[in-house]
Amino acid sequence: MIFRAHLGECRWEGTPVLEYKQDGTTTFRHVTRQTLFEGEGMEFQWRYFEVAPGGYSTLERHEHEHAVMVVRGEGRVLVGDAVHDIRLYDLILVPPMTWHQFQPAGDEPLGFLCIVNARRDRPQLPTAADLEALRRNPEVAAFIRV
Repeated sequence: MIFRAHLGECRWEGTPVLEYKQDGTTTFRHVTRQTLFEGEGMEFQWRYFEVAPGGYSTLERHEHEHAVMVVRGEGRVLVGDAVHDIRLYDLILVPPMTWHQFQPAGDEPLGFLCIVNARRDRPQLPTAADLEALRRNPEVAAFIRV
């Protein structure tokens, strides 16, 4: 089966563009997601996320890991206690139980492919104590959005 891409865009035929999270329990801004592959027999889910300029993903952690590849734009990412610049085709590994958050840089969206386990835990949001610990690093404090 082939899902044709719309040239010049990170959109695929038959793949709905959804709001990043639909349960209303977390903080994010200007993020969409598409589930590209999932199904019976697949031990993984392959997704595409896009963060519009001025947006950010949720600050969260999970028991599962993420494998991420940037396929559109540039940005910055928090992984653990460090903020990194990211650009086209960079690979980011987010280990289990590691705080992470993505933000675009400039006027172009940040788009990335993400592979996760098909069966996985729910995101954990930071507590007040977690935020206090993260904010001890001035670079992290200036970066995170909650």
